[in-house]
Amino acid sequence: MGVAVSGWRLARTVAQNGQLGVVSGTALASVFARQLQLGDADGHLARATAAFPVPAVAERVWRQYFIPGGKPPGTPFRLNPMPVLHPGPALTELTVLANFAEVFLAKEGHAGCVGINYLEKIQLPTLPSLYGAMLAGVDYVLMGAGIPRFIPGIIDHFARGEPAEMKIDVTGAQPGDDCLSIFDPRTLFGGSAPELARPQFLAIISSATLALTLARKSNGRVDGFIVEGAMAGGHNAPPRGPLQLSAGGEPVYGPRDVPELAKIRELGLPFWLAGACSRPEKLAEARELGAAGVQIGTAFAFCDESGVAGELKRRIFQLCRAEPLRVFTDPFASPTGFPFKVLQLLGTLSDEVRYFSRERICDLGYLREVYRKADGSLGYRCAGEPVEDYVRKGGAHADTVGRKCLCNGLMATVGLGQVRHARAEDPLLTAGDEVAQLARYLPAGRESYGAADVIRWLLGEPAFA
Repeated sequence: MGVAVSGWRLARTVAQNGQLGVVSGTALASVFARQLQLGDADGHLARATAAFPVPAVAERVWRQYFIPGGKPPGTPFRLNPMPVLHPGPALTELTVLANFAEVFLAKEGHAGCVGINYLEKIQLPTLPSLYGAMLAGVDYVLMGAGIPRFIPGIIDHFARGEPAEMKIDVTGAQPGDDCLSIFDPRTLFGGSAPELARPQFLAIISSATLALTLARKSNGRVDGFIVEGAMAGGHNAPPRGPLQLSAGGEPVYGPRDVPELAKIRELGLPFWLAGACSRPEKLAEARELGAAGVQIGTAFAFCDESGVAGELKRRIFQLCRAEPLRVFTDPFASPTGFPFKVLQLLGTLSDEVRYFSRERICDLGYLREVYRKADGSLGYRCAGEPVEDYVRKGGAHADTVGRKCLCNGLMATVGLGQVRHARAEDPLLTAGDEVAQLARYLPAGRESYGAADVIRWLLGEPAFA
C-alpha cells in the first residue's frame, strides 16, 4: 500500500476482527519522526515510547523530534538521517523505536495477530527495523520485492538475542569490499539482550521458482508464502523475459508470469493469494486451489482506519461513484526499476504537469542504490534525484527518465509531505487494479466504510452493520 497507509490503526482493527493485520514497515523512521513533530496530540506515540524497554533510547529520540503542540503550519519537517550502510547511533535508535512503536500500538489491547511488511529492495534499515518489530512481539514478518533468503536466519539470531549481519547489494562491488550491514542488540541494551519470540516468516513471491528457491536455500525456516499477481498494488515483479510494453505504455504480462500454484502447493507450506482477491468468490476459489486465504490491500487502503489523508479519500470516493478509477502500471516510476502501480488522479504526481514542475530532490533516501566509487569507498545515488547529480555519480542518464520520488510522494499521501517553498509535496497514490470496484463498499447513504465492513463483505456476511 505504500508508506503508513496500513498503519497501526488499520492493522489493529483487522486483527481485532480475527484476521492478520499487517503494518507497513517502509520508512517508519521518517514516519515516526514526522508524527512526533506534529505533536502527538492523542498521546499514542508517548504511550508506545513509554513501553520501550530501553528508556534512555526513547528519551533521546523524543528530545530530538518531539515538538509540543506540533510544528507551525507551513514549516518544513526536520529531516532524520538517510539510511546508509553504517548508520550512526541516532538513526539506529530512531529506527528501532519507530518499528517497536508501530507494532506495539497495533497489538495493544487484543489477542489477535499482527505482522509487518518490509521490502527486500530497501535493505539498509532492515536489521534495526526487524529488531524493533520483534522487540514489540510482532507475530509475522512479510517481505517481497526481491529474494529475501537471508531474513529467516536473521530472525533466528535476533530471537536468541544475538547480533546479525546481512550482505547489502552494492553495484560494482569487488571481493573484499565492505558490504555488510550489522546490528548487535546488545549495543542497544548496553549488555546482554533478551530472548524474543520468533515471528513466522512469509515471503512475498510471484513464481513457483522463487518459492522453491526460498524453501530450499534460505538460511532459516520459511513458514509460508504470499503469492502476488500483477494486479496487486505497489511494486510488481517485472514480467519474465524482455520487457514489452502495451500500446498504453504498461508492462505486458503473459502466461509465464502466472504462478504455478500446483508446484507451490507441493512444498507443503501455507500460502495466500494476493492481487484482485477482495471478493467472496475469490476467497472461495483460493481455498479450492489449496491456499490458506487471501491478502487484501486496495480495499483496506481507503477505509476509515487507513493512513491516506482524509481529503484524498473524499475525492476518490466522489470520483469512484461517477466512473471507474484507473491505475497505471508505470514501468519507470520507481527508482528500483520494478514496475509500480500509480493511481491516476489530478493534483498528484500521476499528473504530468505536477510531475514536471516538481524540483527533483532526494532527501529521504530509502530507494537509493549503493555503489562502489573508483577509490573503493561507497556512494549512494537515486534515479529520482537531480539528473546531473545522478550522472555525476556514474548513473546512466536514461535511467532517470520518468522516475518519480516515491519516498516523498508516498509520505505526502498520508499527510506527512515535506514543505518546500511554503508548499507541501504532492501525493502519489498506489493501488491495485481493484480500485475500479471501490464503489461496492459505498452503498447509498454511505460516505466512507471501515475495515470491518471489508472483512464482512469478504466472508459473505452482511456488511455495513
